[in-house]
Amino acid sequence: MGKPKTKRALKDNEAKAVLRMLRTSGQKLNLVAAMIRGKKVEKALAELSFSTKRIAGPVRKTLESAIANAENNHGLEPDALVVAEAYVGDSLVMKRFMARGRGKSARVEKPFSHLTIIVRQVEETA
Repeated sequence: MGKPKTKRALKDNEAKAVLRMLRTSGQKLNLVAAMIRGKKVEKALAELSFSTKRIAGPVRKTLESAIANAENNHGLEPDALVVAEAYVGDSLVMKRFMARGRGKSARVEKPFSHLTIIVRQVEETA
């Protein structure tokens, strides 16, 4: 006797991967997420590989995880996938203090972010 199985939140032709507690601000992460939004996965992986942004590496890993989830868990074709959604959410902020001149201090904020990537299989139009 257990609770009934919850219905899948995504459609049958979608898969997702989530990266939590990434040590960067949401604004910087959203610049990289906007770079791949709406593109085919091959092109998105290529852009992330050659990006000079520090955070492009973890974003690439998350995209590869979403592709693997689509292929292994949901039986989708990896060549026909596009990045349907890539969005960023803010997480906690560590507050630290730094010594300043004349015996004063300044607050330093170290933010964390979450990244969610959803890939969708699209049919090729001839």
